[in-house]
Amino acid sequence: MNIDSAFIAHYYSTVQAWLSAYMPHFASSALALLASFILFAILLAVLVMGFAYMFGWIERKTMARMQSRHGPTYLGKFGILQNMADVIKLLSKENIVPDDADRPLFSLVLPVVYASFIMMLAFIPFTSTFVGISTSLGLIIVFLLLSFVPLLLFLAGWSSGNKYGSISAQRSVVMLVSYELPLLLVIAAIALMAGSYSLTSIVGAQSGIWYAVLMPIGFVIFFIVMLAELERPPFDIREADNELISGWLTDVSAPYYGLALFLDYTRMFVGTLLISILFLGGWNGPVLPPFVWLMIKVVILTFFIIVIRATAVRMRLDRLLRLGWIYLLPLSVINLLISFALFVR
Repeated sequence: MNIDSAFIAHYYSTVQAWLSAYMPHFASSALALLASFILFAILLAVLVMGFAYMFGWIERKTMARMQSRHGPTYLGKFGILQNMADVIKLLSKENIVPDDADRPLFSLVLPVVYASFIMMLAFIPFTSTFVGISTSLGLIIVFLLLSFVPLLLFLAGWSSGNKYGSISAQRSVVMLVSYELPLLLVIAAIALMAGSYSLTSIVGAQSGIWYAVLMPIGFVIFFIVMLAELERPPFDIREADNELISGWLTDVSAPYYGLALFLDYTRMFVGTLLISILFLGGWNGPVLPPFVWLMIKVVILTFFIIVIRATAVRMRLDRLLRLGWIYLLPLSVINLLISFALFVR
């Protein structure tokens, strides 16, 4: 059996060789493949949960310090256990579904949104060998999965049966759709320069110089678009202070709200991974192991995103749309033309 992922192929061959002594070849191959994917899923889950937990704490402490507060202090050293207490509190509460909600759709849409981001992680390489599904169309698949998010967020607001949640979800969708075109054009420029849609090949093409240096306009556009895709400030228009609502999360109860918070940090993890891989050379770097270099870049980007949240003001919807259509879209076209003219032979 030919498996493109070096990580899964290694454990597949090891497990399959051990199982082949006890069962037929077909059964041993199927079980070995299943065991390899389960191992990868467990490692990925530990990585995502560790990131979400640590950066949930780091964000609270960083924002507190920037705003002359202490942040979490009482539970654990430096308040490190505060997030665990909050998770237990949220999960222990009753899950209430509004009477006017479309119950099946309302209950499923948030887990589906989360599953879509987990699926993206299966296609994103953490090193040249540690990847779940290695494919030459990895960049296209990740973009397609991202393009489903606006529809899912609209369904989350609409299925709640709350007109305020529905209207706020529509605001989020309008914003996200307006930033999809600049995102697509920047991705096209990256594919042109790398000569491939493979994320591993894109990282390999940056072994000499990062695309953030070769394509500074595209890097700035992609970073701004990622902030919008992650609904991070100043693009968090689902949080409308003057309306006292929380967008498509308006009617979710405590357990689902806890999942939504976990989703926000998972989205941040995916977004910073993509920025690191597409523009900052991914796992390329001297001395340190490749995975460590990738995580260093992710940590720096995440810290910068946290600083933006603590300092930036929320923009009005009309200004967000104006930024996307009037500025980012023409700049992304210019970036594509410059990339084609200078770097494509």
